[in-house]
Amino acid sequence: MNGGFAANEALIKGFADEAQTGVDVSVFCPFPYLAQVQGLVKGTPIQFGSQDVSAQASGAFTGEVSVAMVKEFAVTQVIVGHSERRQYHAESSSTVAAKAVAAIEGGLLPIVCVGETLAEREAGQVESVIASQLDPVIEKAAQFVTNGTWPLVIAYEPVWAIGTGVTASPEQAQEVHQMIRARLQAALGVDVAQSTRILYGGSVKPANAQEIFSKPDIDGGLIGGAALSASDFSGIIRAAKG
Repeated sequence: MNGGFAANEALIKGFADEAQTGVDVSVFCPFPYLAQVQGLVKGTPIQFGSQDVSAQASGAFTGEVSVAMVKEFAVTQVIVGHSERRQYHAESSSTVAAKAVAAIEGGLLPIVCVGETLAEREAGQVESVIASQLDPVIEKAAQFVTNGTWPLVIAYEPVWAIGTGVTASPEQAQEVHQMIRARLQAALGVDVAQSTRILYGGSVKPANAQEIFSKPDIDGGLIGGAALSASDFSGIIRAAKG
């Protein structure tokens, strides 16, 4: 929940040149700024998404925003199941899976977030927690697998590393990404597992991005705090280019 008309324009113009070649860059803004950001990214290769979407198509769901609504602003992607939505809005993994399905059916690419808390990690529950969050998505979205691919991205965001300044080591992140890919392979086959992009989110900065992105099962980043700085986000984009 950041941004404003002036800040949004300065931010996007500040990294737009860096995003021209060599890497896929997407921005996800709060709902009130969809129209503005649509205009700011027009004519650039920057892709555009919303931070959330309803699983419902329409109706008496006050405060909710549907897939059809965000698509009117040329949105092509959406984040679902971010840890803050799970924590502060009590979104279950079943709800997250329903949102992912609604997004795909409406022609959007969902970025499905999974991740454990510090207590869950310290209790040795990382794999079981990730499985409980991922399996409903696999079950409900498996219908969209075609020729070894599906229109879905996964983001691993350890809750204990979001906005805390603490980053999972590249080795810790790689371990979980590898586990996620193995789970996809067991459920949906090797082609889907290898073609699915798995992003890392959790205090990624220009200083650590290159090392994180160099790991074999880490395909990019879901950037939070550092994306509010044009210079920091530009540095992360450069790291992604290798």
